[in-house]
Amino acid sequence: MKDFLKIVLASALGFVIANILFSIIAMIFFFGAIGSFLGSMSGGEKFILQDNTVLNLRLNGPITERTPEEDPFTSMMGSNRPLPMGLNDIVSAIRKAKNNDKIKGIYIDSRIMTASMATLAEIRHELENFKESGKFIVAYADTYTQGGYYLASVADKVAINPQGMLDLHGLASIPVFYKDALDKLGIEMQIFKVGTYKSAVEPFTQNEMSEANREQVSSFLNDAWSFLRSDLAESRSLTIADIDSLANNLPAVQSTDFLLSANLVDTLLYETEMKDYLRSLLDIDEEAKIPSATVANMKSVTTKTVKKTDNTIAILYAHGNIISGTGSSNIQDKYMVDQIEKLRKDKEIKAVVFRINSGGGSAYASEQIWKAITDLKAEKPVVVSMGDMAASGGYYIACNADKIVAQPTTLTGSIGVFGAIPSFEGTAKKLGISTDEVKTNEFSDFGNVIRPFNEREKQLLQSMVERGYDLFLTRCSEGRDMPKDSMALYAEGRVWTGNQAKEIGLVDELGGIERAIEIAAEMANLGKSYVVFEYPKLRSRFDELLNPRKEELVARTMKEYLGESYEMFMLLKDIKEQDYIQARIPYNLNIQ
Repeated sequence: MKDFLKIVLASALGFVIANILFSIIAMIFFFGAIGSFLGSMSGGEKFILQDNTVLNLRLNGPITERTPEEDPFTSMMGSNRPLPMGLNDIVSAIRKAKNNDKIKGIYIDSRIMTASMATLAEIRHELENFKESGKFIVAYADTYTQGGYYLASVADKVAINPQGMLDLHGLASIPVFYKDALDKLGIEMQIFKVGTYKSAVEPFTQNEMSEANREQVSSFLNDAWSFLRSDLAESRSLTIADIDSLANNLPAVQSTDFLLSANLVDTLLYETEMKDYLRSLLDIDEEAKIPSATVANMKSVTTKTVKKTDNTIAILYAHGNIISGTGSSNIQDKYMVDQIEKLRKDKEIKAVVFRINSGGGSAYASEQIWKAITDLKAEKPVVVSMGDMAASGGYYIACNADKIVAQPTTLTGSIGVFGAIPSFEGTAKKLGISTDEVKTNEFSDFGNVIRPFNEREKQLLQSMVERGYDLFLTRCSEGRDMPKDSMALYAEGRVWTGNQAKEIGLVDELGGIERAIEIAAEMANLGKSYVVFEYPKLRSRFDELLNPRKEELVARTMKEYLGESYEMFMLLKDIKEQDYIQARIPYNLNIQ
């Protein structure tokens, strides 16, 4: 008995000590985070823009639609992955640099970066506008990715390390198929869809592209490549045929002398020599430090703006998968509807630019956001600005706006819906699991994933999907003021580039977010007297520290570590956990 009591008491004491230690560690972690936050608020020197400064446009890592909210936890975890740069901050920095006399030029420091075509086009447009100021742009890299080179080609001088590499290979789509893997696991994906071109489900049911899918992918890839190729040819004084010929020779494996002779670059320099060249442009001593400002630095640089006015244009960002929920990660319908309602009720906001970057998601959630946009449109102008993609559910929430603006390389359309519900009957058999049932009605066991749907259930589900498609088609038809039978010709799940979409009436105008703001101001009769604010408001680092939504922290942490694989993970997760009926696109034109 004594031994038993000793063991119990020792265990209890160990438990208490472990909890005390855990609490101490947790407190250290928490107060360390608080200290880090307070240090960031008061410790660091405030950036002051000097005369003769160069904007250092360091392109490294992924470029996202908007700079993410500050996350003190991820930074304390010591991640080595490059933090995403927001398109909004990059564009803002370039515009400030153009109009600020202390900025003399831009140095494009191109590294390993990824972004979609439409994002790159937006940045490139701003760089071209910057050149109108008469200030210089120079570019340097040890390795130019294709996307990095697309931006760098705008520069007055493009330099590369004598032992460097430049990638130019064209565009490709390489879908991954899981059918055989699912078969081995005994999982059957039961598909219900409308749309010949609706290919989001193909990876789960086939081992290769359908002919319809191959047709549409070939069409939008070639159209997107035509714009990229044309821009490169113009910037480098080459022909379209030259660009194709160079891409077919894979410059990435060629010598830098080949790059120089092909006029892809202007000079071969080591980085120290490039810095000396920058000093010569700034007319400063060889040993002098080059005054520079990063994109992050430029956020604190004030600009000359109109006085405070009650004429405000709101930019409402919607990026990610469309899902049901109340959180701010992705596009969660209840949260987004709440944001739209606040903009509708705000009397100072005279127009809204709805910035969409989404491949779709839940058809139900898309319908809720469509209704909120319709109510908003009844009271003030709504102009959609499409980012990298606004397809399927992304087009659903866009179609009823007053005007739609897209980049030529935006992926849009994909008007179609599907349902994908797994059956684990084969898995259960492999594991030796069996079930039995007792039910009161015909469909009492509907949704039992251990068995496939019977014919009656399949008919009912297909009918539901077809009703969803008809509603989607109706929304698009009415929103675009196009007869339904005409809209049907461009639906069927077909994906279009922004350029193609404009030709068939799915989009009104080609351009970026700046053009969308101009249209919104014109429609609201604001002239030049307005201010622009972004919504939803981003949380501060301190707000993030106290954020009770642990799932958002987990989602961002997973995205940090999974990188590009995160989207496929979320696709599988959403299909499993979200609404039966989905309206989404599987493509993303990332340029490496």
